Amino acid sequence: MAQLALNRFQTVTLEVTNSEQTVYTAPTGYSAIVLYAHIANHGTVNATTTMKHKRSSVETEIIHQAAVPTNDALVPITGKLVLETNDSIRIIGSDNNTLKVILSILETAN
Repeated sequence: MAQLALNRFQTVTLEVTNSEQTVYTAPTGYSAIVLYAHIANHGTVNATTTMKHKRSSVETEIIHQAAVPTNDALVPITGKLVLETNDSIRIIGSDNNTLKVILSILETAN
């Protein structure tokens, strides 16, 4: 049986749409720490975004309809966020082709 890597770093990026999407899900056998999150507005209009933590059927807003002005950015998590196996980060924006999100994650084998 192959052994899981003890620690592995991941960078996840996503073009945000006006339909809710999963940015990242902690894989089986791992817990994850979101080290950094950044949402940039590269569009020509101001936008808003909602980011959530999801565990099973419970969703908790990290930010809710936060404004991201044109040519600016938002850091929605100012500390670290721990995700257990199968926890996920979800996001939705007010517009398509306006926002991009990047997460820096450390996964640790359970």
